[in-house]
Amino acid sequence: MTSTFLAGDARQTLDLFRRSVDQLFENVYGLPAESGRAAALPNGSQWTFSPVIETAWGDSNLQLRAILPGVAQQDLKVSVQNNQLIMEGERKTPENFKNNAHAQLAYGRFYAAVTLPSGLNVDKLTCRLQDGILDIQIPVTEQMKPRQVQIQSGEARKSISA
Repeated sequence: MTSTFLAGDARQTLDLFRRSVDQLFENVYGLPAESGRAAALPNGSQWTFSPVIETAWGDSNLQLRAILPGVAQQDLKVSVQNNQLIMEGERKTPENFKNNAHAQLAYGRFYAAVTLPSGLNVDKLTCRLQDGILDIQIPVTEQMKPRQVQIQSGEARKSISA
């Protein structure tokens, strides 16, 4: 009985600590720390989570990956506006979940904007959603691709007489 009492006390202490840290991040960043809380966007809609986004440069393109498990293709919108790649959509709660279900995955609307560097050909942007991962490829324009510069050999240095 003593071990059960102490285990419950430890859980309460850890839960209090988690709530304190969540509140700290809310106060500093103004963003919801818990997945169940919603935050307002400038256009009045709300989001409840932000997808993880990875970026990498290839030889001829910029590659972005957004991790979006449980998001259907019809619930996702990708656009380019004012030199920003914008991803927005919704991860819907499964139909068999009741109001009192416990979930560690955030459900609801999301919005993410990535500022794009100059020199990308956004007209040839491609997106592919597979297994909850959105792969985005943006080709680099020809002017921005690295090119080899020929080095010319110079004449022998002339000595300077004083």
